Amino acid sequence: MSRPPHPARGESPGPDLDHGDLGRALRHWRDRTGPAEAGLPAGTTSGTRRAPGLRREELAQLAGLSVDYVVRLERGRATAPSSQVLHALARALRLTRVERDHLFLLAGQAPPADGQVSQYIPPTVQRLLDQLGRNPIAVHDAYWNTISWNPPWAALVGDPSTLRGRERSVAWRHFAGLTGRVTHEPDQLVRFQTAVVSDLRSSAVRYPGDRELRALIGDLREVSPRFEELWQSHVVGFHSADRKTIHHPQLGPVTVDCDTITVPGSDLRIAVYSAAPHSRTARQFELLATIGTQDLSPAETD
Repeated sequence: MSRPPHPARGESPGPDLDHGDLGRALRHWRDRTGPAEAGLPAGTTSGTRRAPGLRREELAQLAGLSVDYVVRLERGRATAPSSQVLHALARALRLTRVERDHLFLLAGQAPPADGQVSQYIPPTVQRLLDQLGRNPIAVHDAYWNTISWNPPWAALVGDPSTLRGRERSVAWRHFAGLTGRVTHEPDQLVRFQTAVVSDLRSSAVRYPGDRELRALIGDLREVSPRFEELWQSHVVGFHSADRKTIHHPQLGPVTVDCDTITVPGSDLRIAVYSAAPHSRTARQFELLATIGTQDLSPAETD
């Protein structure tokens, strides 16, 4: 569902790592994960299967990687996958938190520490997202980074896999003035900005040792007078049901109802776009499956 940046070439192995172990673990987890469990549509799993688990190309699709890179990982030739790649593999393979930490260790990285923002999506939450797949859905972490999404979201808002680094952060894209497809009415804009700043302030309290989060907030205060104004005012706001308009290059304006769901016990924010039955927006949603992501203009996932 998510699309991390493509890993860099030229990785070099650490001195004490057996990257064959990483490959064997990935193959084991891939073999035990059925296509239906991974949320793949039935139409993508047709044909004779030699094993009950995922094919390499299916894992690549789910994790947003090239098939060649998955092959190199499993054969021990790609030896320094990034943290984003490891998180994407963990989500695609429905790993438990313990298994995710083991994956990081096999790749020579420290598992995500307590006290730092996590991108972990529990398998039960991922299953729920798969079952709601007809609606555009995206998952954001405590930085408001877009860490996972489904095809309707990419088709409507723009494919987040084209974004890199801080461009994945809804907060950064909005307050830094980067272009995107989403617009708000004035009252909607006030509610949205207030809620995002409130979220980041709460995250800063929960994760005082997260340097990346502190740097993001510091840079936002420098580049955006509006962010600084809201930050200094200590306003408090919450994401609630609202409306916004996405300007799709082929469908034109698409006005959606937006609900932001918080997962209990985590900092995940799930944004769900919906439309009233038989409405113009509902008909536009039906066209998204045909249009897909043919237009790859930058996304603004808020």
